[in-house]
Order: sequence, then C-alpha cells, then structure tokens
Amino acid sequence: MFLFAQQMFQKDTSYTINSEYIKQKIKYPQITIVKPDTTKNTISVTHNIIYNKKNNKPLHLDAYYLKSKDKLPAVFLIHGGGWKSGNKSMLQPLAQSISKKGYQCFSIEYSLSNEAKYPQSISDILEAITFVKMEAEKFNIDTLKIGILGCSSGGQMASLIGTKYPKNIKAIVNLDGILAFHHPESKEGKLASEWLGGTYEEKPEIWQEASALSHVNENTPPILFVNSQFERFHAGRDDMIQILNQYHIYSELKPIENSPHTFWLFHPWFNETTICITQFLDKILKSTP
Repeated sequence: MFLFAQQMFQKDTSYTINSEYIKQKIKYPQITIVKPDTTKNTISVTHNIIYNKKNNKPLHLDAYYLKSKDKLPAVFLIHGGGWKSGNKSMLQPLAQSISKKGYQCFSIEYSLSNEAKYPQSISDILEAITFVKMEAEKFNIDTLKIGILGCSSGGQMASLIGTKYPKNIKAIVNLDGILAFHHPESKEGKLASEWLGGTYEEKPEIWQEASALSHVNENTPPILFVNSQFERFHAGRDDMIQILNQYHIYSELKPIENSPHTFWLFHPWFNETTICITQFLDKILKSTP
C-alpha cells in the first residue's frame, strides 16, 4: 500500500495538453486544442478498464469502439511524454476520430520511467494487446487485423513493438517517434537514459536493443511515418525506409509542414493528421478480407 501511494506521489505531470499548448502557442499563435467529441454518436467509450492487476498499481486502458455486426480492425494508441510523463486520455480525440472510420481503438496506460525501466512498458503494452484479443468477442475485433500507433516516445515504442513482434501487428503508425536512440540524427540524452536504465556509454546494448531500426527485417509490417520538420524526431527513419524498400515492404511518409512536434494535439494540423492515418490504415487493414 505504501509503495502504491509513493508511486502516485511521484507521478510526473510535466507533459499535459495545457502545458504543451502554453509552450507551443508562443511560436504558433494560431493553434487551438483539439477537444474530445462529446456529441452522441455510435461510438461506445469505456474508460479505465483494468488489463493488469499484478502490480501494486493496476494498469488501465480506454476503449473506443463501434457497434457493428462485422468484426473490425483494432488500433492500439500509445501516448508520448518522454517515457516519463503524459497519459492515455491525451489521445482521446485521436482515438475517437480513428474509431469513427471503422476501427476499435484502445488507448493504453503503461509504466513510466520513474516507475519501471525498459522493457517493462513494452511488456505492459503487449499485455494490453493480449488482454483485448482475449476479449475479442466483447470488443468485436478481428484479431488478425491489429495496428499500433504512437506519438513521440509512444511512436518509438509502437515502432519497436511492431518490428520486434511482427506476428502481433499488421500496421504501424509512427507520429514523430525516433527509430534509433544512438544515431547521427538523434539527440537523445537524459530522458532516454532514465527509461533505458543508463547512458549509451553505460548500456550501449540496451540502447541498440530498444531501437526499432535494429529489428527491421522481411517480417516488418507496413509503416506510416507522420513527421514534423524537426529532424531529431526522425532519427533512423530514412535508414529504416531504405531497409523496408529492400524487402519490398510498404511504407508512407507524411510531412506535417510548419508544425510543432506535438501537432496531433492541435488544430490546424489534427484533421490532416487523422486523414492520412485512416487512409493508411484502410489500405493496410481493410484491403484484404
């Protein structure tokens, strides 16, 4: 009980939609926060479903799903925050927007870096995917059509899971998440070290192990890269695309011009972002029976 209270007390809240809005509005005065859809529609929403009861801190996911007579593809969403902050509710508007296009969406809570080091958060996300697949009838999902989407550090984790465990994933969507921790384009330092349990000099093998670029092969699923203009968040991307091309694996690159790193949280970039995501998912997850 004491450990759980201590974990709650230490929760990092430095990355929120409001804090990011205040930060980005200085350079982008036209931005507005994307609000969750509160209108009555066909999407059912269930918040805080416990998928892991093993630890002192239960882990939850939010489900956004359509009522349909047909089984629908599932998309798992992973929030960003430098592996140490942020929360699953930040992706509610994105999950709602994707769900409306015919997907059952699940936004996942996972262990942050001040709670557990890599690879615990990866294990958490895999467990959430397994949990939802076991509840496939309840959520009406097609377990053979699963996509994973992540934003920033969440994009890094989504890409790692998709490349390292390709049997579970059929499509990857990476929103400004790095593909390699130690790379000429990478500027990862303190936050990565906190998550990976040490600096590159201390744990080079872990930094490589946690990089999606290290795991790309002929089994890697198709991937969509949606990127701001900031190169540090593309680290390893072009190398990955080159390898994907060698294996004739489909990929797309969508630049979001003149945007902040966290473009998926704000107008005027949100609609453009969701359109390219759903078009990609339609092509990969709905093109085959």
